[in-house]
Amino acid sequence: MMDLQYLELPYLHGGPLGQARFKVLPDDFEVEELLGFEPSGVGEHCLVWVEKRDLDSNVAAARLADALGLRRRLVSHCGLKDRHAVTRQWFSLHMPGHPSPEPEALESEGLRVLRISRNTRKLRRGIHLGNRFTIRLREPDFEAAAAAQRWSLITSRGAPNLFGAQRFGNEGRNVEKALAMFRGEFIPGDRLLRGLLLSAVRSHLFNAVVAERMRLGLWDEAQAGEVYGFPDNGTLLLIENQRGDEMQRFADGRLELTAPLWGCGQLTSAGAVRDLEMAVLSRYPELTAGLEAAGLRQERRVIRLRPIQPAFSTLPDGDLRLSFDLPRGTYATTLLRELAVLEEPEGMKNS
Repeated sequence: MMDLQYLELPYLHGGPLGQARFKVLPDDFEVEELLGFEPSGVGEHCLVWVEKRDLDSNVAAARLADALGLRRRLVSHCGLKDRHAVTRQWFSLHMPGHPSPEPEALESEGLRVLRISRNTRKLRRGIHLGNRFTIRLREPDFEAAAAAQRWSLITSRGAPNLFGAQRFGNEGRNVEKALAMFRGEFIPGDRLLRGLLLSAVRSHLFNAVVAERMRLGLWDEAQAGEVYGFPDNGTLLLIENQRGDEMQRFADGRLELTAPLWGCGQLTSAGAVRDLEMAVLSRYPELTAGLEAAGLRQERRVIRLRPIQPAFSTLPDGDLRLSFDLPRGTYATTLLRELAVLEEPEGMKNS
């Protein structure tokens, strides 16, 4: 069952060059949310742009609610950001009929308010455009020239858009727990945990299909029967809506290949692509059946990840600094695993 742990998945560029220290300090990992639109300036939702340091997004949301005496469900955000980092993201506070608070009323240890605006709609999970990363890799045990060359390969050819270790929980056991849940041997304590386990299963199956395409040399070769996706927003181009020039648009980088996020219904791929996907997914009958019984629907996700506006530099002490943008729902560590084995301080892994 657990034959495809994240770190055992194949590499595209020959494996990591060596080791580097990762997230030693919060400043080593900066994340800035790219909302993708400008708040309207009016409305019953107060939008707060904050900088968090070593602070979980849900904890920050709870602090904002408590500071104003709001019910916590009235504070929302687009998604979770890394805790052990410096992150900037938006929160929305539902405050109809009330003026926006002063920044000082919302600030606390590790939480600084950068901007306050208003909007007609609240923020919902996953509506943002993406995230901007600035990352410091400390004390790499490989040459900077080799790192620059590898980074150039990653930026030009991309990396497999694998789900990272974050999806699989402590010691990668979330899929194992989900299987026990499907068998009735384990009952999750709340909806959040149940959702995390279901997401881990879908991620595991997606990674398995991508790994098989890599093994067959078909990771970046379009086949008849592909479902394409737009790399910036994940919108799918189903077979019945294709106009015939998709292979060229894929070659130009305007479209990407996709793989299934399993759920109820039929695969939207066809021909050899569907055959390949079914051959992989048939190895996991309990997992696919469990997702279907949970009511999840068939979805798909692009299988290549390319950094947007990438930059690379070597610092005077030999550390490496990388910056790039990524679409929402993707992982910086997916790119970094193609460069180095990331050595995190104890207690920070999978956080």
